[in-house]
Amino acid sequence: MKKSICLYFQVHQPTRLRLYRFFDIGKDSHYYDDYANRTILKRVAQKCYLPMNELLLQAIKANKGKFKVAFSISGSAMEQFDRYAPEVLDSFRALADTGCVEFLSETYYHSLSSLASTQEFEHQVQMHKQAIEHYFGVTPKTFRNTELIYSDAIGAEVRELGFTTMLTEGARHIMAWKSPNFIYNNDFKSDLKLLLRNYQLSDDIAFRFSDQNWQEWPLTAEKYISWIKASEGDIVNLFMDYETFGEHQPGTCGIFDFMKAFASLGSKDGALQFVTPAEAAQKLESVGDLSVMQPISWADEERDLTAWLGNDLQQDAFNKLYRLEEKLSILNDPSLWADFGHLQESDHLYYMCTKFFSDGEIHQRFNPYSTPYEAFINYMNVLSDFIIRVNNAIAEK
Repeated sequence: MKKSICLYFQVHQPTRLRLYRFFDIGKDSHYYDDYANRTILKRVAQKCYLPMNELLLQAIKANKGKFKVAFSISGSAMEQFDRYAPEVLDSFRALADTGCVEFLSETYYHSLSSLASTQEFEHQVQMHKQAIEHYFGVTPKTFRNTELIYSDAIGAEVRELGFTTMLTEGARHIMAWKSPNFIYNNDFKSDLKLLLRNYQLSDDIAFRFSDQNWQEWPLTAEKYISWIKASEGDIVNLFMDYETFGEHQPGTCGIFDFMKAFASLGSKDGALQFVTPAEAAQKLESVGDLSVMQPISWADEERDLTAWLGNDLQQDAFNKLYRLEEKLSILNDPSLWADFGHLQESDHLYYMCTKFFSDGEIHQRFNPYSTPYEAFINYMNVLSDFIIRVNNAIAEK
């Protein structure tokens, strides 16, 4: 049997908050930095989304459909594409039309709702499904939770929503002696298949590709494919942020040439085949249950939730936000629901992370704030105004 390669890319852009001061509370309820959102989105579109989408499209055509990939695009990103760069949506539609690209389901707002509220989680999954159908004309079959967050309980809930395949992290502390290069199934729902990220091979591209101090630098497509073929198991799942290409790893380092060569050589190698997650689940049988009692993610060395909920600041913001859900359900105001959604974006909590140990540099790289405390103060000022709006609306009802 040929060894399968499953390439999956996460596409997300947060709705960044403007500098919101204490004196704005109760006076100005526009929370977003429209200039930063537009400027960053357009920059990343030119450096990553447009050239990489074109590269993938040409790779699919050149290899006669043997090259396949999957995307999960957050609702927040789709909104910004629609507003600031509709040509990016067109380029994703062109990929959808090939039939070689799978679009995955996730939470609409790239949120942590799976940890807070079953009702809100299900609501966002349905919102995201409708958005994918609207923009790309396909219905997602595979689920990928925000930041690959997964546990037995979350997986069981995802199966109840109708999905039979889910992506997560092949974290060392839950794998023990097992390899991520096989299909597993949920411990509670045996008919939910799990595809596990091979973090070593994924991070070789996402984090180490341009590092000239890395002992394997420079990474060539030939070398990389030899590693894949030498690895044990049925499937190698390569999951990473799409912004890896051209943004995190600049185009000048050769990342685009590498991917073009990787697609070509992998498609022509008789021992390998590219598959989408849905195809992988259909082709391969599970080798057994995978027990994950506590939630895992793909973040940091710990592969847990501490990037978003590891300190008192983050937990305070998280809890105060989700306490509003019952009142918002009573009001059912579209404007308030939209702000509630954008305030759930996991990035806001990520900016408050105070971990500066093994992964401090990574947290700093994607953080617009000077300190996590600035991020907390700014967010809580916004949340204070939002709470006032919700309470005033309840009083008027």
